[in-house]
Amino acid sequence: MRPKDEAELAQMIRAAQGPLSLRGGDTRGPVVAGEALDLSGLSGIVLYEPGALTLVAGAGTPLAEVETVLAAQGQHLAFEPPDLRALLGRGGLSTLGGIAAANASGPRRFQAGAARDALIGIRCVDGRGDVIKSGGRVMKNVTGMDLVKLMAGAHGTLGVLSEVAFKLLPRPQMRASLCLHGLDPGPAVAAMSAAMATPYEVSGAAYLPDRRETHLRIEGFEASVTYRLDRLSGVMAAHAAQISRSEDAGSLWRSIRDVTPLAGQKGDIWRLSVQPSRAPALLGLMPTGSQTLLDWGGGRIWALVPEGTDLRAHLGAFAGHASLLRSDAALPFFPPQTPEVAALSAALRAKFDPKEILNRGMMG
Repeated sequence: MRPKDEAELAQMIRAAQGPLSLRGGDTRGPVVAGEALDLSGLSGIVLYEPGALTLVAGAGTPLAEVETVLAAQGQHLAFEPPDLRALLGRGGLSTLGGIAAANASGPRRFQAGAARDALIGIRCVDGRGDVIKSGGRVMKNVTGMDLVKLMAGAHGTLGVLSEVAFKLLPRPQMRASLCLHGLDPGPAVAAMSAAMATPYEVSGAAYLPDRRETHLRIEGFEASVTYRLDRLSGVMAAHAAQISRSEDAGSLWRSIRDVTPLAGQKGDIWRLSVQPSRAPALLGLMPTGSQTLLDWGGGRIWALVPEGTDLRAHLGAFAGHASLLRSDAALPFFPPQTPEVAALSAALRAKFDPKEILNRGMMG
């Protein structure tokens, strides 16, 4: 099924007699069982107001199309949506609806917020086939923001997004990075945490264990970037024997955003969310033959592990959670929910999807 507009989408959901597997660009997340509901027909920019820093588009609109339009006006989606096709071995085109549904966000999240923080309005169709509108089309409109944030990260289990509205930000005039060479995981995380605690507005902090490289990014107007980079270099001098600079760090941070160092290799891909201070200990527990990348100062760990490894069982209980993004093993994508969270999730699904047809089994 491929609806051409929201009305047809609602009709298809009302008529559905069994589970529906929602499909956007097929670039992220697992594919669940059910009749395929192709949302690529809900495409096109509905409203773009550069002066108001606002964009409204159909959920099936390709991200690449939107980025081209925004770049012409010197603007961007500040949460840095990642392109995980190479990492996950997928084709297709990333769509705005898929990004919103997955709350897909990159290295700038700790400074600029995640996708759900930039999402200011939605239109969606719930499991009954009813159309829901929440939020608005301007940055200052906060009506219904709770429902907007609820749908961001729900992976289509509570409603099928038909239209999304995002707030935008100006693109940085300049990007530059510091690289601290030779640090082990513990000192690297300490250095990243120290950098993010400075007033120099670090917008990216990542560690590549195999290369023992710690990267710190600063963005903004040229004079400001130069000043802050100099000051940050002074602070970081206490953390490393050698520091190098890169004044055009675009390709480096795209690689970190898209987890390119782990792409194109055999094995299962996991994503761990932890307190940065816990990251070094978890790296020490990784299975033999694993490769990792730390993003957001260590708060997110990407791991490539031997095929079939149940990383949750291998690591045991820890303060955080692990999601499985690529594997042939019959393991759940999301970690098991606590009884309290499971009860809340069930109550929400009963409210929004009483027939239990939207991406059933996606989130437990």
